[in-house]
Amino acid sequence: MPSRLPIQDIFAGLVTSIGTAIRYWFHYTLVAFAWLGVVPLTACRIYKCLFTGSVSSLLTLPLDILSTENLLADCLQGCFVVTCTLCAFISLVWLREQIVHGGAPQWLEQNQQQPLNGVGQQNEAQAAVNGGVENAVLDQPANPAAENVVVGENPEIQEEQVDEEEEDNEDEEDAAVEDAADANNGAQDDMNWNALEWDRAAEELTWERMLGLDGSLVFLEHVFWVVSLNTLFILVFAFCPYHIGHFSIVGLGFEEYVQASHFEGLITTIVGYVLLAVTLIVCHGLAALVKFQRSRRLLGVCYIVVKVSLLVVVEIGVFPLICGWWLDICSLEMFDATLKDRELSFQSAPGTTMFLHWLVGMVYVFYFASFILLLREVLRPGVLWFLRNLNDPDFNPVQEMIHLPIYRHLRRFILSVIVFGSIVLLMLWLPIRIIKYLLPNFLPYNVMLYSDAPVSELSLELLLLQVVLPALLEQGHTRQWLKGLVRAWTVTAGYLLDLHSYLLGDQEENENNANQQPNNQHARNNNAIPVVGEGLHAAHQAILQQGGPVGFQPYRRPLKFPLRIFLLIVFMCITLLIASLICLTLPVFAGRWLMSFWTGTAKIHELYTAACGLYVCWLTIRAVTVLVAWMPQGRRVIFQKVKEWSLMIMKTLIVAILLAGVVPLLLGLLFELVIVAPLRVPLDQTPLFYPDWALGVLHAKIIAAITLMGPQWWLKTVIEQVYANGIRNIDLHFIIRKLAAPVISVLLLSLCVPYIIASGVVPLLGVTAEMQNLVQRRIYPFLLMVVVLMGILSFQVRQFKRLYEHIKNDKYLVGQRLVNYERKSGKPGTSTTPPQSSQE
Repeated sequence: MPSRLPIQDIFAGLVTSIGTAIRYWFHYTLVAFAWLGVVPLTACRIYKCLFTGSVSSLLTLPLDILSTENLLADCLQGCFVVTCTLCAFISLVWLREQIVHGGAPQWLEQNQQQPLNGVGQQNEAQAAVNGGVENAVLDQPANPAAENVVVGENPEIQEEQVDEEEEDNEDEEDAAVEDAADANNGAQDDMNWNALEWDRAAEELTWERMLGLDGSLVFLEHVFWVVSLNTLFILVFAFCPYHIGHFSIVGLGFEEYVQASHFEGLITTIVGYVLLAVTLIVCHGLAALVKFQRSRRLLGVCYIVVKVSLLVVVEIGVFPLICGWWLDICSLEMFDATLKDRELSFQSAPGTTMFLHWLVGMVYVFYFASFILLLREVLRPGVLWFLRNLNDPDFNPVQEMIHLPIYRHLRRFILSVIVFGSIVLLMLWLPIRIIKYLLPNFLPYNVMLYSDAPVSELSLELLLLQVVLPALLEQGHTRQWLKGLVRAWTVTAGYLLDLHSYLLGDQEENENNANQQPNNQHARNNNAIPVVGEGLHAAHQAILQQGGPVGFQPYRRPLKFPLRIFLLIVFMCITLLIASLICLTLPVFAGRWLMSFWTGTAKIHELYTAACGLYVCWLTIRAVTVLVAWMPQGRRVIFQKVKEWSLMIMKTLIVAILLAGVVPLLLGLLFELVIVAPLRVPLDQTPLFYPDWALGVLHAKIIAAITLMGPQWWLKTVIEQVYANGIRNIDLHFIIRKLAAPVISVLLLSLCVPYIIASGVVPLLGVTAEMQNLVQRRIYPFLLMVVVLMGILSFQVRQFKRLYEHIKNDKYLVGQRLVNYERKSGKPGTSTTPPQSSQE
């Protein structure tokens, strides 16, 4: 091998590398064009063609697909259509798995039970011959009453089982014997697939091969199938329901009302799905009458799909939307608004208005469910029997949608609307009326933005997002405080109304008895397991309920129990009203008073005043809880803790001034000089610099995030060490010496060196005033460009060195051999060399 590569070898290697890069570029361009261009564009054009409603659009569809008009908008809309179709396909597959594993509804499988009984009896006979644990379970008597022992304590469960028993008594048993062969064949068709072949196909079909990132052209077939799947799903799940609903609405004369809603397509499609569900259930009944077993099952499965889809739309879309609008209507007086204002906003931007109300409703539902989960941690198991337990391992909302009838879901929906609406009235509308009566000048809240405010809105938003919300959303302390308040209220209400056993149970007594009689307690727990049921169901429930509360816990029922429950509800309503009054007034009062020292008499958005007041209240409660926790340890310990915390607060303040004050200020000024001033201020005008601290904080956070995600270097190591130490173990000397001083020095040099060159060196060269002004205004972006070019050149030099080594290895390297390295002092000639490559 020559000491240096010849020029022709380097040139040949460059040509080969460039050719490989061009080939990969063409392939990946084809992949991107197919998946990001052809698939969404064809989906959008086919969607528009189908919903145009004319035959001419079908005839001109090939030309429309090849049209170049509105390419970007159609591609974006097509991406949305493709996403919807893929989500529908995945949902269908997942729903099939739910039906297969969870079982179909009883009314769908009713005709197939008797023909399968013969096979089941043979299996049971074989199991009886083989023997085992299953026989012991199967030999137990079938006692329906044993499975309903807990039902007496839970009216909803009892009602559900009664409804299921009523559904089991439908008169369709005679069709089972006649269609036994069809049923067995249908069951075998569902299960007749080879799992090994599917697993092998799944292993061969990777994401790279499916998308075409492996270099092959197999992905073109996948593109064709995706386009076909999109067309099929658009036709079946959008075109047919929409036109069914459209013809029905036009026939009933409701077309004007639907058009006035600004959501004609969505409402028409939902109406089409409702009519389709009714048609499917009627056809299912007719197929059962004429004993068409396969058609009956197919129609039933289609009805389940439509039913689950509509219930998901109602649960996730309609219900939060109702809650959001009801919250808005009940809080109109708080913002000095009227229904006319909401109507005008809806007319101007219906989509945005509906989305915002849906989002507010979703947040309300989420926090309500979180509060119910917290209540379950405090209250006795069984108190909230009328609310579904989201932490229950047996709770599966999709299985409930599949199995429970429509009227049950409708009843739950109406009950949920009443409960959620009543709570909004109690905790929002009524407190607002009371506040307007007692404090006439307090409301409305100021939610208008003013451009003449002395404080930047971005600074306030940054303060809100970076300081206030992280403290308020800290799950540990806030959740524990709320849980403690709920428990204190429950204990107080329980002793006042003699409902302690009903609300909290006899936990204290059980704990005392457990210390005295552990064996009896263990026996009682063992005997409590079969209460849920007998056989495998009991064992399954026992496994699931290990380590968690059982579904019901007995309690002592006092005299006049209904009256006490009514008084408890009244007491709860009064407490919620008082808590709502405090939350609506105290933080805003405190925030307005504190912000007045900063902004004077200028009006500030009420979000900032409320956040400031909440933060002050949070700090006060936190300090009080810490002092209460330190009180039992004595005065000396308290003084020691105060001394430690004071020292830690002083260190934190110093670090905050340097890292959250000086560094962002310098970053904001540098950003103004490099980016903002050259772009916004012409050369014949004088720029006025107001260093934006808020933008500097954002830039500092972005730089820190990029540094932590990048390769390992000294700044990343220092930031990780500071994060690892935390506030309690803060090392002031390390932060100043390793982080603050180098960063501030670099920023000061970046600010001062260009200024010294522009103002001190350039005038000595004797240039004109215009040139001096040009240098002063453009030296900062010029130096930034020089630094970027130097970085790009260094990167390219490293890349060329790697390419040089790659060309040399390709042409001359034959193999590599690993040799042990041994250091022998005094004998340099006998020392072993590092691993070497044999050469041609």
